[in-house]
Amino acid sequence: MANNKATFQKVCDIADIIPGTGVCALLNGEQVAVFRPTAAEEVMAISNQDPFAQSNVLSRGLICQHQDELWVASPLKKQRFNLKTGVCMEDESFSVKAYKTRVENGSVELSA
Repeated sequence: MANNKATFQKVCDIADIIPGTGVCALLNGEQVAVFRPTAAEEVMAISNQDPFAQSNVLSRGLICQHQDELWVASPLKKQRFNLKTGVCMEDESFSVKAYKTRVENGSVELSA
């Protein structure tokens, strides 16, 4: 039987992310956009690369809400990406990788 337990890696402290913003972190050499939508100790993470602009900028995007889902709008071309699934709102044929996240003892951890 395969072990389905996710391996988590610390990328920063929760205090490093101002509520309502995102930061860029490195996870196994990949840039990941980590967002803290509210003051709660909850984070969400997607790939930092905007597939339309081919630039690592999504961590600088604006968090927005649409139909009870959280999205980030790219600072370059304004397409929105779902923070849970990575799917693009404007063109579902585009998506970015979404990461499992958790906060343990003040540390933000992502699953590789």
